Amino acid sequence: MATPGDATRPAAEGDLPDLAALHLAAFPHAPWDTETLRPLAFGAGAITLIAPGGFILLRVAADEAEIITLAVAPADRRRGLGQRLLTAGLARAVAAGAAVAFLEVAIDNLAAISLYRSAGFVNAGRRRNYYTRPSGAPVDALVLTRDLSA
Repeated sequence: MATPGDATRPAAEGDLPDLAALHLAAFPHAPWDTETLRPLAFGAGAITLIAPGGFILLRVAADEAEIITLAVAPADRRRGLGQRLLTAGLARAVAAGAAVAFLEVAIDNLAAISLYRSAGFVNAGRRRNYYTRPSGAPVDALVLTRDLSA
């Protein structure tokens, strides 16, 4: 299990099986396998940080950073790991030239919304029927943004 003192580090291609396992644990209804993760995690502009129990994947293009996914295994939640990964990921994005960050989050993912709001993200829009639940029910996504230049 992760603890607040665990190190966050850049992911390497050898971490792909761990990234896929963490994504499965965090999102069992829509897991990404290694072949889905490879271009996202290691393509142009990608920033992928891993820690015991979770990872964050962002992409920077021009002055924008998009949080592609933030995955924390259920056993490692509510211990500050998501906040640590988010803080470290955004710091790397700023270092890569990002002035603004954005993401989509399911409207029913209250824990993630709370995390992002506590980090200064605000509503920028809504995407109707963006996600699909295992039941087949569509779920809207909130589009959140944060100014990174301040």
